[in-house]
Amino acid sequence: MVGKRFVLGFILSLALVVFSWPVVQQAQASCGAVTCFVVIGSQQQVPVAGLLTINAIYNYTPMRLLDGTNGVIAAVDQADRQLILDHHQETRTITQQSTLDLNYGLTDRVGLQLTLPYMWRTHKHIDGLGEANGGAGDASNFSANGIGDTRVALKYNVLPTIRSMVVLGFGVYLPTGNTHAHDSAEKVMESPAQLGRGQVGLNPTIYQTYELIPHRLNQFASVSYRHTFRNNDGYRFGDEYMLNAGLNLVATPWLIFTGQVNYRYLVHDNFSSSLLRSATPADGPGLFPGDPIPIDDVIKSRAVPNTGSTYYAFSPGFQVGLGQLVESSWTNMTSLYFYAQIPFERDSNNNLAQGTSYIFGLTRSFQVTNPS
Repeated sequence: MVGKRFVLGFILSLALVVFSWPVVQQAQASCGAVTCFVVIGSQQQVPVAGLLTINAIYNYTPMRLLDGTNGVIAAVDQADRQLILDHHQETRTITQQSTLDLNYGLTDRVGLQLTLPYMWRTHKHIDGLGEANGGAGDASNFSANGIGDTRVALKYNVLPTIRSMVVLGFGVYLPTGNTHAHDSAEKVMESPAQLGRGQVGLNPTIYQTYELIPHRLNQFASVSYRHTFRNNDGYRFGDEYMLNAGLNLVATPWLIFTGQVNYRYLVHDNFSSSLLRSATPADGPGLFPGDPIPIDDVIKSRAVPNTGSTYYAFSPGFQVGLGQLVESSWTNMTSLYFYAQIPFERDSNNNLAQGTSYIFGLTRSFQVTNPS
């Protein structure tokens, strides 16, 4: 009974945060690139002592402009420490990511997690509004691939019962991703589009699950927060809040249907820079087209006006237990899963917004050591 009250209280608290957050936080824009996100139980849970669980995950995340927006945003010039308002126009970003996620049970309640991402990212925008090509700007492409930021985490199962689980985690993002890839004009691309953030990030998490109907229906929820420190280019990525909740339905011993609601709030980024704006026809022929017009020459901490986002999505999916479907040494403790993350509300603030994304994955567990 105590466990049920805890679970119900947790769900109500989560729902309160989800539905009240947009009221107390003003959403900013989405710029650069993001990746899709869903809750995968084998990633969140703590394996039993000596068990290694491996997730191989692929996700595809497109970003495009929403109807009624034009994508004209500020530019971030790290080399000269300049924030230039209305300097380029976003067109499209596509991110593909393959992730190797390793979870190992140090004890039955303590686990160690290592997440290694490899990314392919393409981005297009029109650069130099007010300057190049008679003020219309020039098309610019960016493409990069390589490892992203590695995450290392410790997890502790504080409520290990037959029907429930509550896992507290604390992760650290290590700046292993490239932060100085160049675009088609041989300029260093802006920080938000790079594969890495260039600085350490902290990531506390909570994961909870409870069997509503034993071996048939269970609910789950998760909360995570990420804070990244300012990098050497003077850029600091905005804090990230993610809330997720859903249900798993066991249709057959080898087939599980799942549905979850996902919420992400990104605070606007921050850049240590001077402030300028692109020239416009209203400035007259002496200034347009021409160099950006200074507003404030002092280099100081400034909010990047076209960063951050609010994103709600519904993610249906399924999992196939290969070991339950076909008994063999190759399929033992192995499963496949698929999710489609479908947005139903987005605040992109005249910028690129995440579209429908897809996630494919394989999970396999190995008993590395036998607990004493």
